[in-house]
Amino acid sequence: MSGPVDDRVADQAAEVISGVVERVFRTVLEVRDEVLAAYRAALARGDRMCERDIVALRRPVLNRLGREPQAAVGMGVVVAPGLLADRDLQLEWWQYDTRPPDARRGEPSMLEVDLNPASVGFYDYAAAEWFVVPQRTGRRHVVGPYVDVHGTDRYLLTLTVPAVADGTFLGIAGADLPAASFETLVLRELGDLAADVVVVNPEDRVVLSTSSRWLTGSRAEFTPADTARTLAEPDWRVVTTGR
Repeated sequence: MSGPVDDRVADQAAEVISGVVERVFRTVLEVRDEVLAAYRAALARGDRMCERDIVALRRPVLNRLGREPQAAVGMGVVVAPGLLADRDLQLEWWQYDTRPPDARRGEPSMLEVDLNPASVGFYDYAAAEWFVVPQRTGRRHVVGPYVDVHGTDRYLLTLTVPAVADGTFLGIAGADLPAASFETLVLRELGDLAADVVVVNPEDRVVLSTSSRWLTGSRAEFTPADTARTLAEPDWRVVTTGR
């Protein structure tokens, strides 16, 4: 490695990465707002939310998923257990099948999971990090990269935001973003920097890198000569290293 990296390079890299994350979160927040509107509409009619209220969100979710052809491959709403009057658990999540990597997307399909608690294959989404952390903190969250076993078999980042109305936790809205797509979007905006850029999550696993020295999902270690910036949200470090 060479000497210390100019602080301006680190600042630029952090700004670009934050901007790409914000772009996806803006769409997720729009989906969250649809959930809040549906909840308040149910209150206005003097009723609890029902399964049909979540199903009615399908078109807004699909419209927004279609707006992110170069980013999100999945998007939807996951309901807090016990919120609905006629169903304890509900998940309205739509995704594109991107296997193999060069396949045409086609039409999105609904994610089908087993929501029967008595079943061996029960999908306990209420225990998943992408659900638990927003519920506990009231803040948006990013999980990953991890290998998706429910559809794409690729490294994903899952971005989620809590839906809270008048102190009631309704569930989460979120989107799945392939790590490779995120990397492409970032690299397009970064251009040619005079340094390598590595983004790591709180577990020091690589989210993206501009160098083949660090692979997505691997652990990364750095030296005092490397310049780091910590993002406010998500809780990532952006590290720039000399080439």
